[in-house]
Amino acid sequence: MDIASLLGILLGFGFIVASILVSPGASIGGFIDYPSVMIVLGGATASVLLCFPLRTVLGAAQVFKVIFFNKPQDISKLIEQLVSLAETARRDGLLALENRLEEITDPFLALGIQMAVDGTQPEVIEETLRSQMEAVAARHNAGRKILDAFGKFAPAFGMIGTLIGLIIMLGQLSDPEKLGPGMAVALITTLYGAILANVVFLPAAEKLGYLHEQEMLAMEVIVRGIMAIQAGENPRVVAQKLATFVPPKARRQLKQAA
Repeated sequence: MDIASLLGILLGFGFIVASILVSPGASIGGFIDYPSVMIVLGGATASVLLCFPLRTVLGAAQVFKVIFFNKPQDISKLIEQLVSLAETARRDGLLALENRLEEITDPFLALGIQMAVDGTQPEVIEETLRSQMEAVAARHNAGRKILDAFGKFAPAFGMIGTLIGLIIMLGQLSDPEKLGPGMAVALITTLYGAILANVVFLPAAEKLGYLHEQEMLAMEVIVRGIMAIQAGENPRVVAQKLATFVPPKARRQLKQAA
């Protein structure tokens, strides 16, 4: 589980609840309004359904699963594996890599190595791998757009709920005692929209963007590594090329390993 994502959600809601509890005269009950929840969540969901196909929206649950249960690939270990494969190919030939396919757990890397072993032309290998990268990027972009849409529409429907509450409140001007509670309820929907957008939806969209960048980086390393292996380059040169994708500290570790 991604501890940072879970901690971020808990801290976000926790600090908000704590600020209410320590405020003089405030109570949690005064911040609970079910019609406001219906307006914000229901309205935002309706707008998102209008923006995207139903199948794509239903996949949003899988998107949240990725946010909380993700394991970014270790680029340094990936480079070490590619250098090891380059050593095998340099020493025993490309066909010797077929015996190492079982130890490769990354399907993208396994696909590239298999194509190299089969004698596929370099331009065909690169085109196939980059086409797969584009397909993965398109899927990631769809999930992020859904979260961005929720983050955009939740505050908007919070404002709509506030306007509805104000209209109802203005209809009760004959009873001044109801103005204060009515104003409080009218503002709650705006609060709900702002909280959901800035604590859940928009941060989750940013997290998806970060995970996407990390996966694209790993896939780019794999493509560069496979093309170097297929070209029969020296493993030391392969390591030097791929080391540019990692921070300086990791580069020194890779150099020592090499």
